[in-house]
Amino acid sequence: MKKNLLIVEDHELTRFGLKTTFEDVDYIDVIYEASSAEEALEIFKNNQIDLVIMDLGLPNMNGIDATQTIHSINKDAKIIILTSHNDEKEVLNSLKAGANAYCSKEINLQRLVEVVQSVADGAAWFDPSIAHIVLQASANSKVGEPDTTYKNYDLTAREAQILKLMTEGYSNMEIAQHLVISVNTTKAHVANILQKLEVDDRLQAALKALKYKIV
Repeated sequence: MKKNLLIVEDHELTRFGLKTTFEDVDYIDVIYEASSAEEALEIFKNNQIDLVIMDLGLPNMNGIDATQTIHSINKDAKIIILTSHNDEKEVLNSLKAGANAYCSKEINLQRLVEVVQSVADGAAWFDPSIAHIVLQASANSKVGEPDTTYKNYDLTAREAQILKLMTEGYSNMEIAQHLVISVNTTKAHVANILQKLEVDDRLQAALKALKYKIV
């Protein structure tokens, strides 16, 4: 099913380049544009938006606050942060606000198209250049998991295999293709993994797997 995309970027040339890149992408239907968070929210409220590419350095309301607002309106919308910022506070606040991916503006455009599709299919992704920030924060956090000793999560061999692919940013569709199983079977395995790891989403599962070296 095709997705509607909203590009939120205050630099006209960058916004034009992103729109041009995604115009010929087969999984994208309608592309909306906004040069500010306020404009983006107005578009979001009045249209069916499935995917959002969000810049952080916006005038007035910043991209983090816009992400949080969008996420509060519709948690099913997938938000991809695309920015030149890699400040630790901004990275972590973006993820806390509900971002599903965090990409550097130095990312190859074709790779960005792949990342957005992966996120649309249910994956979480963060740029390798900021991965250490997320993992360090996760390692230092005592919220929800104070005991850092080994715990047997009773994952099956297949679940462990799928969890490893999740930590590498694979979507359900990509996992299914890689393991030659159906997407429905993959979804069932992912649901079991989330339950066994006692987490709410794929990003938390991936971080927990890396933090405690589960896979």
